[in-house]
Parts: sequence; structure tokens; C-alpha cells
Amino acid sequence: LRYPVMMTTGFCVQLTISSWVSGFTISMAKVYFISQVSFCGNNILNHFFCDVSPILKLACMNLSMAEIVDFVLAIVILVFPLSATVLSYVFIISTILHIPSATGQQKAFSTCASHLTVVIIFYTAVIFMYVRPRAIASFNSNKLISAIYAVFTPMLNPIIYCLRNKEVKDGIRKTIASGQALFLRDPPC
Repeated sequence: LRYPVMMTTGFCVQLTISSWVSGFTISMAKVYFISQVSFCGNNILNHFFCDVSPILKLACMNLSMAEIVDFVLAIVILVFPLSATVLSYVFIISTILHIPSATGQQKAFSTCASHLTVVIIFYTAVIFMYVRPRAIASFNSNKLISAIYAVFTPMLNPIIYCLRNKEVKDGIRKTIASGQALFLRDPPC
């Protein structure tokens, strides 16, 4: 109910500009360190997309400083959004627990549970991908994990929001029921 009061146009502009500036600054820091690296030999990325870590693995020089910067920036990029997300879910769950009826609590939890599941899958994959020592990183696990956070979780969001829609639920039930009816019919002779 307080959203229109708190989320003013000026505040939205501030959030947008701070997001763009921080994203640009962090990206430029990573690009700077990558531009200082010399590459030799194999130049094939064993990855789905061009990311900093796979590029650094192609270098033929000491990359300790670039890897430290990449690791620290990954933590910064993850800690602030993750903290905001966790804090908001703490407030949401606290509010839900104060709902007097069990039915109301159940309905509220079912609404939040699907989104929380996607958030947990996303952050788990991203943290495992970017916040771990180089010694336990393997190209094949990196490709799988990057597919989870880059393809799977964005694909889940529209599905989850569609399943919140009553008409979509009814359509799925009818499709399943008609499929079962076709399956259970006697085959033609």
C-alpha cells in the first residue's frame, strides 16, 4: 500500500542510474584487467558464452591479480543484491506469519514459495559459479551451472507466473484430463 509513496519517480531514477553506473564501473574494471593479459596457444573457450573466468583461463601469464579482482567483484556483485533479497524475504515471511488465519498464511506462502524457489536456484548457481577457488573449477561443471542461471531460471519465471493465473491452470487441467481420456480409451479394432 505504501509503494506509490516510497517509489517516487526521483527514487526510480536514482536506482536506475546507480545500477547503470555500478554495472559499467565493474565491467570496465574487468575489461581493464583482461586487456592487460597476453594470450598464447589455444584460443577456444569451452563455455556457452564469453565470460571473464574462461577468458582468464586462456592466458599464458600470471593472473593472480586479475583473478583476485574478478573474485572480489563477483562477491560485491552478489552480496548486495542477495542481501537485499534475503532481507525482503525476511520481512515478507514475518508479515505472513502475522496473518491471523491459517488459510491466509497458506495462500501467501504458496504465492511466495515459487518465486523463492527460483531465487534460491539462481543465487545458488551464481554463487557456485563465481565465488569458489580456481582449484575446484572445471569447464564442464561451469557450462552446466551457467546454463542453469542463464537459461533455466529465466525460463522458470514466466512459467511460474503463468501458473498463478486461474485460466492457465484450468487450461492445463483440461488438457491433462483430455489426454488421460484419450489414453484410457479402448484402442480401435
